[in-house]
Amino acid sequence: MSFIAGILTFVLIINCVMLIGLVLIQLPKKDAGAGLAFGSGAADALFGAGSGNALTKITKWATVVFLLLALFLGFLQDKAHNSNNAADFAKQVQQKQMQSAPAPASAPAPQPAAQTAPAPANQPATIPAAISGAAAAVTNAVK
Repeated sequence: MSFIAGILTFVLIINCVMLIGLVLIQLPKKDAGAGLAFGSGAADALFGAGSGNALTKITKWATVVFLLLALFLGFLQDKAHNSNNAADFAKQVQQKQMQSAPAPASAPAPQPAAQTAPAPANQPATIPAAISGAAAAVTNAVK
């Protein structure tokens, strides 16, 4: 698929260069002026009743080819970059998690030591003796 997109991109670039050259070598019409540039008679100039020489006809077809190639390449790129949907993404994430998860231990993990119950809400918590002695020493040293 990317090979085809590469070839079509190359054809699009060649088409762009050809369009630039075709537009630059065409001679302006005698009545082509600012009015034609701003839309006055532009439809007649572009889609006249078979008027124009080979250069204008080739330019028209090269423009159509440019538009079709650009739209088709945009479609191909969108299809190539958005091929994964949400279900595929979820499967990939799950596989990555399974690969990175550590193997379960054969022996059960030791249980944490039993914690003491918290002090009732209406009574202040008791301060251990070592801390209260240190606090008293700091208080006496400050005085």
